[in-house]
Amino acid sequence: MAETAPAAAVTKAAKKKAAAKRKTAGPSVSELIVNAVSASKERSGVSLAALKKALAAGGYDVEKNNSRVKIAVKSLVTKGTLVQTKGVGASGSFKLVPDGETQSSQT
Repeated sequence: MAETAPAAAVTKAAKKKAAAKRKTAGPSVSELIVNAVSASKERSGVSLAALKKALAAGGYDVEKNNSRVKIAVKSLVTKGTLVQTKGVGASGSFKLVPDGETQSSQT
């Protein structure tokens, strides 16, 4: 009886360790957004609705992860990877920042 308790504890610890190591395969939401915006040929930028359609076409579940998409867009704008051409917050149109420019030089 004393032998079964430590064995059960070891398997629980192994399961926790395996669950901690488990990570989704594939690129992050931010990388998917940057790829979708860079693939677009729109001169004025890509709207949030068009961005969501592009992500859904690529196999990303936008309905389930809608808040992640919005947070990722906002963080890319604050980092300076994307520029918001229209709108406020996560709505509007977004363009990639040209390589030579920074966020501070545009304001």
